[in-house]
Amino acid sequence: MFSGIDEVDWASMEHAYGPADDVPELLRGLASDDPAEREAALDGMYGAVHHQGDVYACTLACIPFLFELVVDPGVQDRGGVVELLTSIGGFDLDEDDEAEIDEDEIEGAANYAMAAAAVTAGAGVFFELIADEDPGVRLAAPLALATLHRHPVRVLALLRERLPVEPDEEVRLALVEAAGRVALRHRPLAERVGKWLGLLASRADSPGLRLAALAQLARCSPDGLPGDVVPVVSGLLREMRSAPEESGVREESAGTGTGASPGGIPARGDDGPEPGPDTTPTPAPAADSDPVEPIEPVEPVRAVDPVQPVEPVQAVEPVQPVEPVQPVDPEPVAPAEAGRGEHVATPTLVGQLRSLSAQENAGRGAPWAADLLRTLHVGLDDRVGDRTALLADQLRSPDRRQRIDAVRMSGGLIRAWRGPYEELVALVGEQLADPEPRLAEAASHVLEELFGLAAPAADALAARLAADPGGWVRTWAGGPPGLGSTVKALARLGDPRAVPALAAALEREQVAHDVGFAVGHLGAAARPLAGPLRRRLAEVELDEGAYDRASPLLAGLTALRAGEAAPEVLRMLRGAPEYRGEWLRSAALRALGAFGPAAREAVPELRALIRRPGTASATEAAEALWAVSGDADAVLPVLIEGLQSDQVHDRRSAAVALGALGPRAAVVAPRLRGLLAHDELWLRVDAAIALWEVSGRTRETVAALLTAWEQNRHVRVRVAECLARMGPVPEGSAAAHVLRSELVSVRRHNAMDGGYGSHDIHEDEKLLALCRQALRGAGKGSTP
Repeated sequence: MFSGIDEVDWASMEHAYGPADDVPELLRGLASDDPAEREAALDGMYGAVHHQGDVYACTLACIPFLFELVVDPGVQDRGGVVELLTSIGGFDLDEDDEAEIDEDEIEGAANYAMAAAAVTAGAGVFFELIADEDPGVRLAAPLALATLHRHPVRVLALLRERLPVEPDEEVRLALVEAAGRVALRHRPLAERVGKWLGLLASRADSPGLRLAALAQLARCSPDGLPGDVVPVVSGLLREMRSAPEESGVREESAGTGTGASPGGIPARGDDGPEPGPDTTPTPAPAADSDPVEPIEPVEPVRAVDPVQPVEPVQAVEPVQPVEPVQPVDPEPVAPAEAGRGEHVATPTLVGQLRSLSAQENAGRGAPWAADLLRTLHVGLDDRVGDRTALLADQLRSPDRRQRIDAVRMSGGLIRAWRGPYEELVALVGEQLADPEPRLAEAASHVLEELFGLAAPAADALAARLAADPGGWVRTWAGGPPGLGSTVKALARLGDPRAVPALAAALEREQVAHDVGFAVGHLGAAARPLAGPLRRRLAEVELDEGAYDRASPLLAGLTALRAGEAAPEVLRMLRGAPEYRGEWLRSAALRALGAFGPAAREAVPELRALIRRPGTASATEAAEALWAVSGDADAVLPVLIEGLQSDQVHDRRSAAVALGALGPRAAVVAPRLRGLLAHDELWLRVDAAIALWEVSGRTRETVAALLTAWEQNRHVRVRVAECLARMGPVPEGSAAAHVLRSELVSVRRHNAMDGGYGSHDIHEDEKLLALCRQALRGAGKGSTP
C-alpha cells in the first residue's frame, strides 16, 4: 500500500496550516490498527488537507492513496474515507461559475475541477463497495455513487437492485437518499425516480423506509406526494415509536400473495414487485459492465445567486458567545453500529462530534428519523400549512427526542417562512415545563428569536422564568455573561414580568452584555431600571475595560431616554480612555441625543466637539446637539461638511442627521440629490430619505427607494419606514404594487440558505407591519 508516497514532493505543497510534509503520516494514520490514530488522522485530513472543503495541490496528490485505502478490506473505518473522497470530488463547477471566477480564484477553481475529474474517474470502485462486508462502507458508498459516477442510470439500477437484499436498515435509507440525489442532479431522471419512490412510500415493509421515500419524493418530485402527507407521516412516526428496534429484513407473512421482496418493494420495473431474491449480499455489477439502460441527457446544475451582505442601519445585539464544546464520555456502541469500526473518545473535532452524536442518539430506536424529517421539511418547502401541522403533531409526541427535533425544526420553519404560527408557538412554549433540560433549553432558544410572535408562549415563558432564577444570567468561559434565553424572549415581548430578572442582572458583579438591549424592548415597563443603570454607570472605571462595562448600561439608558443620567453619561464622554474611546464616545453621544432637552447641561461639551468638522465624532456631536438644543445654525455647517467625507459611513451618518433637521436643512437638497447616483447603495437610500425629509419632494425619493428595494432586499425595512411616514401610497402606484407583492410573498425577505441572524424574524415582521401601514387607506384590500 502507498507505493510511491515517499516520491511525492509533499514539502513543496501547502495545506491550510502550512507545509504539507505531514500528509504522508496522516494517510498512513488512516490505515492504522489503532482507532484513536485513525480518528486523529481523519480529523487532520478534514482540518488541514481538505479544510472547510478547500482543495489544495496536496489534496489532489492524496486522491490515489485514498482510493487504495477504500478498496483494501484490511483497513478499518473505510466508510469515513469514502465520505472524504465524496467531499473532495463532489464540487460542481458549471459555466455560470466559471464566468464569475476572478484571477485570485483561478487556481482554486482549477483544483476543484481536477479533484472532481480525478475522483469521478475512479468512482467505479464504489460499485464494488455497495456490497462490502463493512456496513460503514455500504453506508457511504451509495451517496458517493450518486454524487460522483458519470452514469446515473446505472447507479439507479444498482441502488434498486441492492435495496431488497441489504440487511442494514440505515444503509437501506442511504440507498433511498442516493436515489433522491441522482434525481436532483439529473433532472431528466426525476420522473423515473419519483415513481419508484412512490411505490416505496406505499409498499415498503419498514416505516422508516417509507418515511425515507416520502422525504426524497418531497425533494425531487413533490407532485408525487400523497394529498394526505401529514397524517401519513404522523402514522409512520407512531409506528416507529411502537416498534423502535427496526429489523433490517423481515420475512414475508405467508399467504399474502403480494410477491413482495424482503424489502417490501419492487426490485425492478415500475409496474409492481417481483419475487424477492435471497437476502444474502450479492456482488455488485462490475464497474466497467455495459449500461443497464441508455444514458439520458443530464441537466446541468445551475449556480445559486450569492446572498447579499447585510448592512444594518441600527445597532443590533452582540452575538452571544458560544459555549465551548466539552469532551464527553463515549457512549456504548449500539448493536446496529457493530461492524462499523470501533469509535473511541478523542480530543479531535471529529471525535467530539461523534461522541456528541452518540450522546444525543443514545436510546433512540431510530436515530436517523430526525434527519428524514428534516429532509421532508426541506422538500415540502413553501407548503407552510402542511409543515406546521406535521410539526404540531411531532410536538405532541410522547417521545421527548422527537419533540426536541420538532422544536428545532419549528424554529427553522418560522425563520424562513411567513404564516399563522400561534398554535405551533404555543406548543413550543409547552415544552418549557418539561423536566428534560435539553427540551426546555431548545424551546427557550427558539422563542428568543420570535420577538412578538412568541406572544402565545408568554405565560409559559413567565412560569419558566419564575421557576429557574439560576438561568436568568449565563456565564461563559471566554466572554462576558449574557442573559438567559427565557429572559430575552420575555423581554422582547415587552412583558413586564421580565423586569425582576433584569434588575437582578444589574446587581451582579459583571453586568450581562445584552441587558441594555433587553431594556429597550420593555418601554415604560422598564422605567424602574433607570436608577440601577445610572448607579452602575457611575461605578464604571475609566480604564481600558470601560467600553465593555459601560456599553450595556448606556444602551439601556438610551432606550429609556433617562435624561436624569446626563451627568453620568457626560463623565463617560469626557473621560473616555484611548482604548475603544471612540466607541465609548459614540455610545455616550447617542444617549445624550436620546435624552433631548433633558441633557441641556451637555451643550457646552457638544459645541466643543463639533469644532472638528468632517470627523465622525463631529457629526455625532452635531446630531446630539440638534436633539438637545435645536440649534440648526450651529449644526448645519458641520453636517454639510460630513456629507463630503471620504468615508461612506460618515457620509451616511451626516445624511441621516440632516434628514432629522427637516426643512431647516433644505439648502442641502442639491447635494443630497447628487448622491442618488452614488455607487454605494446604502448611501443612496439614506440620501433619498433625507432628500424627502428636507424638501418634501416624493417623486425622486420614491423612485430611488424602489430601485434599491429591487437591488438589495436588506434595505427593504428602511425603505418601508420612509414610505410609511410619507402616508398612504397612491392606489395603483409602483410603490403600492411593490408593497402588496411583499405582503403576499410567503418567504421571508431576509431568509438565507445556510445561515440566519438572530433578528431576522423580527426584521421581517417589522417589514410586513410597515408595508401594511404604508398601504392603509390606499384602497380596499390594502392590508392583506
